[in-house]
Amino acid sequence: MMKVLRRVCLLAVVGILASATMGARAQKSESTADKLRIYFIDVEGGQATLFVTPKGESLLIDTGWPGNEYRDADRIAATAKRAGLSKIDYVLITHFHDDHVGGVPQLVQRIPVGAFIDHGQNRELDNAPTVRDFAAYEKVIADGKYKRILARPGDVLPIAGMHVTVVSADGNLLPGSLPGGGQANAFCKASEVRPADKTENSRSLGVQISFGNLKLLDLGDLTWDKEMELMCPTNKLGKVDVLIVSHHGWYQSSSPALVDAVHPRVAIMDNSEKKGGSTPTLVTIAKSPGLETLWQLHYSAEGSEAHNTAAEYIANPLGTDAGHFLELIGNPDGSFDVRNERTGATKHYAAAH
Repeated sequence: MMKVLRRVCLLAVVGILASATMGARAQKSESTADKLRIYFIDVEGGQATLFVTPKGESLLIDTGWPGNEYRDADRIAATAKRAGLSKIDYVLITHFHDDHVGGVPQLVQRIPVGAFIDHGQNRELDNAPTVRDFAAYEKVIADGKYKRILARPGDVLPIAGMHVTVVSADGNLLPGSLPGGGQANAFCKASEVRPADKTENSRSLGVQISFGNLKLLDLGDLTWDKEMELMCPTNKLGKVDVLIVSHHGWYQSSSPALVDAVHPRVAIMDNSEKKGGSTPTLVTIAKSPGLETLWQLHYSAEGSEAHNTAAEYIANPLGTDAGHFLELIGNPDGSFDVRNERTGATKHYAAAH
């Protein structure tokens, strides 16, 4: 009789523990089910930004560099695995420079891809590396395994779980204003007029991403002259919560007409120690009205102690090359958190009112 009672008690305890475990899992699932997760992957001054929607769809913006013994492809694949992905649904190529499209051939060897999104043809025919990398990209997408989407300003990309609107592509810009935009841009007068850029940078495929009330802007390497066309005299984009700093923070982009007008609460810069993070750009962002925090993937050697953001907001300090990333976790109400993977520290940003 005592053995039976002990067995009954043991089963009861096991049942309670199992129920508690299932409850904790369910609670955890519920707590992350409505989140947008964004990983800013360190590809050493290129770009590779991975979005994972609550519906489980994924978008990777750019693929980093070629070569380097699969360094960038391996970092992207490892991050995708960490996010619970077995494939990347969409890869968006902002333009055909080697630090953005160069990693494509290695990436598809490391993780399956569903579709590629780009602006069309390479227009920078006098630059041998760009011609080479575009040819390598075309070779990958020519074998029929992948769907190819040609994006044009005003298009809404077919990504379930977030609203992705194309605002620039192949040198063309959004003709009208997005919801929240349309105001006269008082910051245009603070921006000098610069000559037209003739490289692939000016043809960058830029997108504004909305997740409920949360808005993010990624314009690739769109140049100063194109920013002025897009934002002056009318701010077509309105305000955003998060600005993914154009062109790795190089001085060829980030005019006050753009940075100040979109009024970001947070700016995230995918620079490396010696590429991007120009002092003039760091100054512009630091002075941007409403900015709460600048986050950087690397300490900028050019920016020095005078202009880099605080150390706690830098994923990779001076002299390190550990490939640490930044993670943003967004909520539909517009609140979000940014985490420094190197330190584990997280900063919360309440929903804007």
